[in-house]
Amino acid sequence: MIRAIVFDFDGLILDTEEPVYRSWLEVYEAHGEELPFERWVQIVGSTTTGFHPQHHLEERLGRSLPKEVLDRRIGRRTELVLAQKLLPGVVRHIDQAKALGLKLGVASSSTAEWVRGHLARLGILDRFDCLRCRDDVANAKPEPDLYIAVLDCLGVSASEAIAIEDSPNGVMAAKRAGLRCVAIPNSITAKLDLSGADVLLSSLAEITLADLLKRVAAA
Repeated sequence: MIRAIVFDFDGLILDTEEPVYRSWLEVYEAHGEELPFERWVQIVGSTTTGFHPQHHLEERLGRSLPKEVLDRRIGRRTELVLAQKLLPGVVRHIDQAKALGLKLGVASSSTAEWVRGHLARLGILDRFDCLRCRDDVANAKPEPDLYIAVLDCLGVSASEAIAIEDSPNGVMAAKRAGLRCVAIPNSITAKLDLSGADVLLSSLAEITLADLLKRVAAA
C-alpha cells in the first residue's frame, strides 16, 4: 500500500534546470568557449562534484573569472528562475495526494535554502510533510541517502513510497533506496536515459494521481 509520494525539486516541481544551464551557457559564450552538454548533464540532479562549470571555464581560459562576472551570472539565473511557473500537474497531484491521505516529501540535491525559498515563494512549502536536501545528508544523488532520510522522516518504508524524478541521477538514487520511481523528463533531461524508472511520463498533467498509482502498481 502506498502511503507517501516523494518529489524531486529542480526540474520536477519548478524548471530550474534550464535557467541554471542557460545562465552558465551565456557566460561560456561571452568568453568564446563551449559548455560541453555531455559533461553538464552528468551533474543534473546531483551536485557539481563531477563537473564544476566555473572551474572548467577557468581552466579553459587559464585565469579566474572576475567576481562581477560570477555575480552577474547568479543574477541572470535568478531572473530566469523567477520567470518560471510551477510545472503542469504539480499542484493537482499535491491536492490529490492530500485528499487520499498520503504523506508528501521532497528529496533534493540542492541546498535547503534554495528549495525552501522557492517552495515558500510559490506558496506550497507547507504542503510537504518533510524536506531533505543536500545539507542534511552525507551524499547527494545518485546515492540513496536523501531518499532514505525522507523515508525515515515520513515514517514509511521504501515499499510504501513512490519517487517522482526528472533525471537519471534522481532515478538511480530512488531505486537504490528501494522506491518505485516515476520519471518525467524536462528540456534538459529529455534526451537522457531514464529507463531505470518504473513509469515514464511526459508530464504530471497527463494523468491523475489515482491512475498513476495504478500504473506504478502494474509496472
